Amino acid sequence: MAQKDNKKEDKKQGKDKAQSSNKGAEAANLPLFYKKPAPLDAKAHASLSLNKNFGFGFTEGVNAIPVNLIEMPQICHFYPIAFSPDSNATPVAILGLRDNENLFLKGKDWEPDSYIPAYIRRYPFIFSELPESDQLTLCVDMNDDVISEKGEQPFFDKEGKPTELSNNALEFCKSYHAAAQQTVEFSKTLSDSGLLVEREAQINVADGKRINFSGFKIVDEKKLAELDDKAFLEWHKKGWLPFIYAHLFSGAQWQRLTKLLNERLEKEAA
Repeated sequence: MAQKDNKKEDKKQGKDKAQSSNKGAEAANLPLFYKKPAPLDAKAHASLSLNKNFGFGFTEGVNAIPVNLIEMPQICHFYPIAFSPDSNATPVAILGLRDNENLFLKGKDWEPDSYIPAYIRRYPFIFSELPESDQLTLCVDMNDDVISEKGEQPFFDKEGKPTELSNNALEFCKSYHAAAQQTVEFSKTLSDSGLLVEREAQINVADGKRINFSGFKIVDEKKLAELDDKAFLEWHKKGWLPFIYAHLFSGAQWQRLTKLLNERLEKEAA
């Protein structure tokens, strides 16, 4: 299943790409979570289905996830929003305060009543570029935990046509891709503006212990207030200011993470 698009997949989103645990050059630089993404094919995958309620176990061990610009107003009510320290300045939702820990994962379920970032909801689907082409192809991760033979949610019907599941996945990936392109432009401008500064969050947890969480950047409010009028008006016209403010408002969610971590520490100590 292919979607023609002259724009490339969101390669510039820094933490969107991750080194797979698989060995070999072919496993390098795969997007986060994906192990064996393959283009959906009516003949090759005629009998394949998506498992029902496979859960969010695939997010275990991840403490930050890329987010798109348009979802930042929702993200800011649940997660701190930071930016990757590299030149890509990828916006990320912070999911945990310790390495390899997602505090929002409860077994295979997500923390109740919490917004789930689109990057996570997109899985196991993703767009991929065809070599020497401007087409984007709908792929699915061939993960045995989420894909099976002749299940209740097939990708293709008996006539070889995409099912509603596959069509919905295609539309979601199209929307995600468009949002990712807007995010890349926003992030580049923000990175070039000089407004981002490195920060370290000092978190006080149970038993008087302190966790230092670093390796991210935030917008410096003082520098934002001193932004020249030309740049401020340009960002206003582009509609970017609400997303800057969403990032700033999200700082309150460090307390939420602290609460979740303390709850987990109590269970670990029991």
